Amino acid sequence: MHQAILLIGSNIAPLENLPASIKQLREFCQVFSVSPIWETQAIGTLGPNFLNAAVQVMTGMESDVFKWQALRTIENRLGRVRSDDKNAPRTIDIDIIIWDHQVMDDSLWTQAHIALPVSALVSELVQPGTGKTLNAIAQELCEKSQPIEHPDIP
Repeated sequence: MHQAILLIGSNIAPLENLPASIKQLREFCQVFSVSPIWETQAIGTLGPNFLNAAVQVMTGMESDVFKWQALRTIENRLGRVRSDDKNAPRTIDIDIIIWDHQVMDDSLWTQAHIALPVSALVSELVQPGTGKTLNAIAQELCEKSQPIEHPDIP
């Protein structure tokens, strides 16, 4: 079995799409915990703010299979449209941030919309080379970007 931390985000009907994506994740894997939702400004676009949450899961699939057979299936079901603009508004985006305790996306250490929700699940994760915990980094990023914490996903 593989453990993963996923980031789910939406800025098109997010209060509908975030819970729907978690419900559908349960078809493909075990969902253990979900972080609080964080609202942050869209990056690289003038679109509406994003709502993001981290989800801790366990699956028997390998990472590539999980990405293409589970995560992309859920995104497609929820109407995700991909375009040349990687920052375009979207109904749902699901990314693997940590796989089997290995950071898969180094933006975890630099982007508040990733660090804040993920730190709720693995706060003591240490950034290589700095010795800083993810929780400390998330707090620093929070001061710069002024995100808004929302109640748990309904």
